[in-house]
Amino acid sequence: MGDDRTVDEWTRRRALGLLPALAAAGCAPRRASNRPLAMWAMSWEGDYSPLLMPAFTAATGIDVDVQSLPTTASHEKLLTAFAGGAMPDVLMLFNGWVQEFATIGAIAPVTSPALVRDMFPGVLESTRVAGRDYAVPWSVAPQVQFYRRDILAQAGYERPPEDWDGWRTMAAAIKRRRPDDYVFLMLLNWPTGLVTMLSQAGATMLRDNDTRGAFQTPEARAAFSYYASLYTDGFAPMALSTEIQDPVAAFATGYCSVWPSGPPTLKDFARRADLIPRDRWDTARLAGPHGLGPVSGLSASLCVSTQTRRPREAWALVRHLTSIDSELTYQRLIGNLPARRDAWHGPQLADPVLRPFAEQMRQPAAAPRVIEWERIQIEIQLAAERIVRKVETLDGALAGLNRRVDRLLAKRRALVEAGKIS
Repeated sequence: MGDDRTVDEWTRRRALGLLPALAAAGCAPRRASNRPLAMWAMSWEGDYSPLLMPAFTAATGIDVDVQSLPTTASHEKLLTAFAGGAMPDVLMLFNGWVQEFATIGAIAPVTSPALVRDMFPGVLESTRVAGRDYAVPWSVAPQVQFYRRDILAQAGYERPPEDWDGWRTMAAAIKRRRPDDYVFLMLLNWPTGLVTMLSQAGATMLRDNDTRGAFQTPEARAAFSYYASLYTDGFAPMALSTEIQDPVAAFATGYCSVWPSGPPTLKDFARRADLIPRDRWDTARLAGPHGLGPVSGLSASLCVSTQTRRPREAWALVRHLTSIDSELTYQRLIGNLPARRDAWHGPQLADPVLRPFAEQMRQPAAAPRVIEWERIQIEIQLAAERIVRKVETLDGALAGLNRRVDRLLAKRRALVEAGKIS
């Protein structure tokens, strides 16, 4: 997908536009080492990054070797590479990982303010550590809700309501007309939906300087209770992604009519337009407890390793990949959205279906800034599944979640109590 677009997109003139940036970084284009720069990235970003490299190589004489890592193994591989002194020059990190890799000294601070100028403020904030920029936002994927216009219309709705009570009322209306189907495509091993609900409900999730769990507060209880009710009332299937392996088909057939998801779903729908025609679906921001609010998403940024021997060239590559031209090309290839606000001024992103994404990027949910957050999210989802499946009560599951999170944060708690971190 997209290979034929690359030749048209990367003209010689655009490639030569990289020369001033590279010179400003202090790197003469034709004096580069013979060894290619190494870049590691995950998911679609890793698969399609090679298509962005010909222009960089044409302008600088620097080849780039891109390694696409499997997402499930990438975190451990990066940590192992850092410990062994084998980090790539440039690496992609999911924004939730930036704090951890900055804390252990694996990534370098951003060298030029120009690299992070004109970013959506909320997206940029998620990559800052102790007031310093350690990553350049690159590929942004906030969640919105995809909804079946025809199924909602049959239930008397032009678009989904913006609050939780309205969402439930709409779901009940759809379920009465389609008793054998579900409404919400929210699988039990997808954590983003529940984390969003916690943020929208005002749950802090951690307390005592982020050293203990805070999942027994009224806000956290409200989010868990609402989330679980969507399953126990029959509005969402009690299923894992291994059980519903083709969510596009589930949405297209009406098995589920509302799907909280990110922008890559737009590309899935475009590829399978014969299955789900464009006039049958639309997008809207996700409902919150009392209206629209912050939403989680899986966004990624680019960093330069502290182990690179070619920092100037590495930062030049980051500059190239996060330029407006590169970001717009990526949006066409994989669907993820530009982090630079200026990129949204052109006709490419004027499609009304993208408006909810743009609005949501101005109000992202802020995750706790602790390196244990990835593991904590897993514990949150496991606790929710136990509640949904009635293995534990709400009170028992949240008390157990607090205990497990406290254990995960034990090392951080000791460092805070010793005054070694704030």
